[in-house]
Amino acid sequence: MKMQMRQWGMLSMTALIALSLSACGSGNKASTAGGSTAATTAPNAASTQPVKLRIVWWGSQARHDATLKALDAYTKKHPNVTFEPEFSGFDGYADKLATQAAAKNAPDIIQMDPAWLSEYAGRNQLADLSKGIHTEDIDKSLVDSGKYKDKLYAIPLGNNATGMIYNKNAVDKLGITPPKNNWTWDEYFQFGKDAKAKLEKDKYVLMDATSDYTVYTAYQLSQGKGYPITEDGKFNIDKDTYLTFVKKYAELRTAGVIPPAEIATTDKESDAKLDLMNNDNVFMKRTFAALLPGYEAVKPNVYSLVNQPKGVQSSGWLKPSMFWSVSADSKYAEESKKFIDWFVNDSEAADILTTTRGVPVSKKMLEYLTPKLTPADKMQIELIKNVAPDAQPFNAGAKGWSNYTAKDFKTIGEKVMFGKVTPEAAYDELVKKAKEYQ
Repeated sequence: MKMQMRQWGMLSMTALIALSLSACGSGNKASTAGGSTAATTAPNAASTQPVKLRIVWWGSQARHDATLKALDAYTKKHPNVTFEPEFSGFDGYADKLATQAAAKNAPDIIQMDPAWLSEYAGRNQLADLSKGIHTEDIDKSLVDSGKYKDKLYAIPLGNNATGMIYNKNAVDKLGITPPKNNWTWDEYFQFGKDAKAKLEKDKYVLMDATSDYTVYTAYQLSQGKGYPITEDGKFNIDKDTYLTFVKKYAELRTAGVIPPAEIATTDKESDAKLDLMNNDNVFMKRTFAALLPGYEAVKPNVYSLVNQPKGVQSSGWLKPSMFWSVSADSKYAEESKKFIDWFVNDSEAADILTTTRGVPVSKKMLEYLTPKLTPADKMQIELIKNVAPDAQPFNAGAKGWSNYTAKDFKTIGEKVMFGKVTPEAAYDELVKKAKEYQ
């Protein structure tokens, strides 16, 4: 299984690099009379009767704006189809969706995170997408990431990679050496200390990752200890590694390198005002390549990306940025699939959406867009290329553990941040809580 997971990343990356290089030298693109590369007609024709599709997604304002524009463009092409959009930042999205799905009231079209796919598909809450959407131009291994028990329940929307985002203007202003790929965790922590020594009192360098499962996962992987929760659902948080990680952030908190808990816990990822990067409380935090357009929309030409720090192993991985899925309770499954097919495979959609959900998964659309990519778009591709050679195997998350990784780990970590429990007590609590999921 690990070989298969690693193969996904390398196959996708090979195609991505090849297309990026070939597209730069090619101006050829098939198009209709209207200038839009046409998606092949979906095998299952949808109705021409009036249809209103509920559609839900999370993201930054840049993603919201692009998606709403795409919905309008689709309605112009298909006047019988209108949309009822529901969108927000990431915080609270998972809870709302779970509540809707449990009540059989989920939107027709759902932006799905890889970590949740097995749970929703396993509860028969998603429609089978094996027919009706063209996936020939997407790497098979990437398509397969949207499968559960050999059925396709999700269509990938972008290539993505883990990394760190930092404010390059702030780094230049402080006169410190910017971070470089292949740096270590020790260099990362020292970077924070060096920057803090030159920074004003009420500003901070790094985010507090004590309660961040993604950052802790990267750290434990880099120490050669594997994923904190294995793919088959086994608890694997290494005690020594966890204590070292948490105590290091406690040291940084005391030194003022990271914000105090009352500030750190206000961070709302990708929010134009509440993300601590956007409001200048910190100038470095973990990210994914696909989130860069949101930051760029708030502060153009300010940010740069770098690989996550390494230990004895690398700490980064490649992943599908997100998926579109269709609710099993949708009355308009065929119209929903027709829309997704257009969203992924049509050049009009590609022109509108660009890289707001990551580097496009369709080889034709990536080739079409490459000459038009902005420096920020190219930064996403560059991060993916840099992570790929020694990327960790992708683990979408074990079925049944999403609340543990998204909520319990965060809640227990925040207790440490506020000084309510010791790191040792926090670890014991994580062990105890895990028994509820095994």
